[in-house]
Amino acid sequence: MIQDQFSRRSLFLSALSQLALRGQDTTFSADVKVINVLATVRNKQGQIIKDLKKEDFSLEEDGRPQTIKYFSRETELPLTLGLLVDTSGSQRQVLGQERSASARFIDQVIREAKDMAFVIHFDFETELLQDLTSSRKKLRESIQDIQPPQLQRRQPQGSGGGQGRRGGGGTVLYDAVMLASDELMRNQGGRKALILLTDGVDTGSKVGINEAIESAQRTDTLIYSILFFDEQAYGGQRPGPMMGGRRRGGYPQPMPPPGMNHPDGKKILQKMSRETGGGFFEVTKKLPIEEVFDRIQEELRSQYSIGYSSDKPNGGAGFRSIRLNTSQKNLIVQTRDKYYSAR
Repeated sequence: MIQDQFSRRSLFLSALSQLALRGQDTTFSADVKVINVLATVRNKQGQIIKDLKKEDFSLEEDGRPQTIKYFSRETELPLTLGLLVDTSGSQRQVLGQERSASARFIDQVIREAKDMAFVIHFDFETELLQDLTSSRKKLRESIQDIQPPQLQRRQPQGSGGGQGRRGGGGTVLYDAVMLASDELMRNQGGRKALILLTDGVDTGSKVGINEAIESAQRTDTLIYSILFFDEQAYGGQRPGPMMGGRRRGGYPQPMPPPGMNHPDGKKILQKMSRETGGGFFEVTKKLPIEEVFDRIQEELRSQYSIGYSSDKPNGGAGFRSIRLNTSQKNLIVQTRDKYYSAR
């Protein structure tokens, strides 16, 4: 059992080296019959609405009305959760708070008889600290292993001595999202969500933000982004407002010298969450990280699960747009806006 986990960990690490070869051509073969849409509905005051009925929703695919065939509230579907923690130098001072809040969140959300989760850290590399498991104990232990890159981490016997690690500098946020979606989420059913704890600054990935988002969309994975950054790491200023972190052509963009603008992490994380149907949160003095996790937990327990079969199931491979609305005005629907059809 232990050797199997170490082998999976090495395979995950080595998959990083394939990103440059695959680039934008990654595809998944999925036989799409029923398209499942998870949605959270809020009023204008931000309160979650939990008492809507099937008849309160209307759904379109590529502008064509669709018939909702499956509907449930506060879904009991299994949950697959990925915790992705930024351990780059800019996060060093906030890691302690992230570890304690993450462990509490796992204890509250993961149902050991039904749900599974995994833990990844990323800085200049992406590393799987805990493979998919239902054990809250294993997940807590892996969370305690999260350390900045300059500190010595455990090197498990049989892990290949860091096979597949990337050298150099930078932060590989986009690579981490793509690997989590492709290597871990693709074959899972039910509800799927990634929790990103990061300042949103990517300076070293082999793929870009759009490829990372599409990998999550193809695997029906929501991205919940938590913007948490150490102001001192940026000279007392928050990252921004330069969008991106990558030059055209896919080459990493070096960090600007002190005093110059950094990639706008807030806009990056908002985009990732918005386009996958997840949520964005920023840790502040008024909104501590523990409360952010409480809000994410509430969302995960208050989703509507809506299923339909496309009126054009054989319309060709590619992304198709989804538009979900409610008949009640002044309500805001939070959901993904597209899905990937393999045929």
